[in-house]
Amino acid sequence: MSLGDDHRASGDYGGTRTRLPEGDGDPYGAPRRAGRSSSRSLVTVVGVVVVLIAAIAFANRGGDDSATSAESAGKPKTSATAPTGNQPVGSNFAHDEQGAQSAAANYAVTLGSAGMFAKDTRHEIVDALYTPAAAAELKGPMDAAYSAAFLAKLGLDAAGEAPEGSTFVSRTTPLGATVESYTATDAKVSVWSMGLLGMAGEKSTLPVTTTWHTWTADLRWTDGDWKIVKDTQKDGPAPVPGDDRAATSEEISKAIEEYGGFTYAR
Repeated sequence: MSLGDDHRASGDYGGTRTRLPEGDGDPYGAPRRAGRSSSRSLVTVVGVVVVLIAAIAFANRGGDDSATSAESAGKPKTSATAPTGNQPVGSNFAHDEQGAQSAAANYAVTLGSAGMFAKDTRHEIVDALYTPAAAAELKGPMDAAYSAAFLAKLGLDAAGEAPEGSTFVSRTTPLGATVESYTATDAKVSVWSMGLLGMAGEKSTLPVTTTWHTWTADLRWTDGDWKIVKDTQKDGPAPVPGDDRAATSEEISKAIEEYGGFTYAR
């Protein structure tokens, strides 16, 4: 997606499609089925960023209303989507097939993070994860794609910040990786992931929903580490939905605040 953090960029880095609730009830109160969106073709730069494609589809299925809610008493005053644990990448990934898989899985986590929605951290992520040539080519188109109008559809301000009392959620969790091809200089790795995207808050009109996608990255051994040359993404494979009860907005907000995301995948 082409969107992550390596060497790695520090900070909170964390898609999906959703459909707006019908009626005035709790947007989290009933099961939802995600529909397809033709908006996936909006962004075609050097690569396809995990979060951006999902977020575009997500935003275009929603309205223009931003999500706001009164901050409830007793909420933890921590960064709800901040990753936990020590940054693993002061040391570089191993120069072998497992190292390439680890790099791709970690990059998927970062490219699917909330850090991609703020310009400064997005540039840090792109510079850290991509080859210098790919990074230089990507940043301009990405900045144009993450426009103020686009961010507003997600309920964020022009700086990528959520309204007071609400928490913007963007996380990606890899479930597995496979090496499509490998040499000492180049590797192609596919990562199957589940994502979360939405706004957690009592009055949110863009509830947090899930998506399933497979992200494939062409990696090159550059300056002692694996770097992304280009990447693509496709939907699925998605499992059959279970019978789990959809959580309320309060439950989602509480879970996001209490369970920090991971800094790395493997």
